[in-house]
Amino acid sequence: QVQLDESGGGSVQAGGSLRLSCVVSGGTFSARTMGWFRQPPGKEREFVSAIVFSSGSTSYEDSVKGRFTISRGNSKNTAYLHMSSLIPEDTAVYYCAASYYSGSLYEVTDYHYWGQGTQVTVSS
Repeated sequence: QVQLDESGGGSVQAGGSLRLSCVVSGGTFSARTMGWFRQPPGKEREFVSAIVFSSGSTSYEDSVKGRFTISRGNSKNTAYLHMSSLIPEDTAVYYCAASYYSGSLYEVTDYHYWGQGTQVTVSS
């Protein structure tokens, strides 16, 4: 049973930073791409960032470029999202996702496994 465990969410003031972590465990699954999505209150889930494990190639949604950094851990199936210069519009539940596919994957349907979500709240 593949499981994604997220941690690192919380409440911060605007301008602050948080680091989200995601660890994939269980089964024989090895992610080729891991991504982060977020779902603001009352809105659809949206792409934030992704990283291809083999190449280290990264992609970002325009509004987070220059503020968020995705990285992979030394061990397989671990990814991080460092978020800085946070603004109230970043408030959302953040989800980690893992995919068998390799590439810049922007769609929810590109991913095969999901974490339970972690709340990030940014106050002004």
